[in-house]
Amino acid sequence: MQTTPDPLPGLPAPIASYFTHETTNPAAVARCFTDDALVVDERHEHRGRAAIEAWNAAAHSKYTFTTQLLAAESDGARTTVRAKVMGNFPVSPIELRFRFTLADGLIARLEIAP
Repeated sequence: MQTTPDPLPGLPAPIASYFTHETTNPAAVARCFTDDALVVDERHEHRGRAAIEAWNAAAHSKYTFTTQLLAAESDGARTTVRAKVMGNFPVSPIELRFRFTLADGLIARLEIAP
């Protein structure tokens, strides 16, 4: 069963929304991003809302997972969220860093890495 995490207090709205919807609603995830946003995950790039929606849909159609938010640090337009991701994938559980860059009130870039 997929669950949505409780966003950490003080997270910028588009980042909190990303984590709220990441395991349940690919279209809502895509709306958190700018039109030409870039996601880098597992060394693959996904550019633009349609590609980001497809990436998110593929992830949760292939795996069942939960994300436990551990901490967040912000520096201007950049926010790094440290999270523990657990599920039915080979390296579970894993601690990941979600590095967000915001622009115009939306996510312009997200890089996910250990």
